[in-house]
Amino acid sequence: MTTLPGINPSVPPSGPGCAECLDGGGWWLHLRRCAECGHIGCCDTSPAQHASAHAGATGHPLIRSYEPGEDWYWSYQTQEFYDGPPLADPLHHPLDQPTPGPAGRVPADWRRHLH
Repeated sequence: MTTLPGINPSVPPSGPGCAECLDGGGWWLHLRRCAECGHIGCCDTSPAQHASAHAGATGHPLIRSYEPGEDWYWSYQTQEFYDGPPLADPLHHPLDQPTPGPAGRVPADWRRHLH
C-alpha cells in the first residue's frame, strides 16, 4: 500500500450521491469520493463533473471510487491511479441506487450528455 498525503481514512462520505447534483436536481454517471474530506462528487464523464470541481476548489488531491466493487484512488496532481487504505463506511453508494443515478432524474437520452 502506498502512503499518500490527502487521505483521511476516518472521515465518512458526505452522502449517498453527488452533493451538488442532489442539491441542484442533477444526475451522474459514476460517483467519486474525496479521500481527504469525504465529499461525494460526480465523475468527469458525468455532465457536471463535480468531483474535479471540488478538487480544483479545495486542492484536495485524491479521490476514491464510490462505486460498488471498486477501491482505486486517483490523483489529480499526478494523473495516476494508486492503492490506498480503506476509508470509513460506507465505501460505495447504496446498492439499490441505479447507475446512472439518482433514480427519477436521469434523462432518457442520458448517453448524449456524457463527456
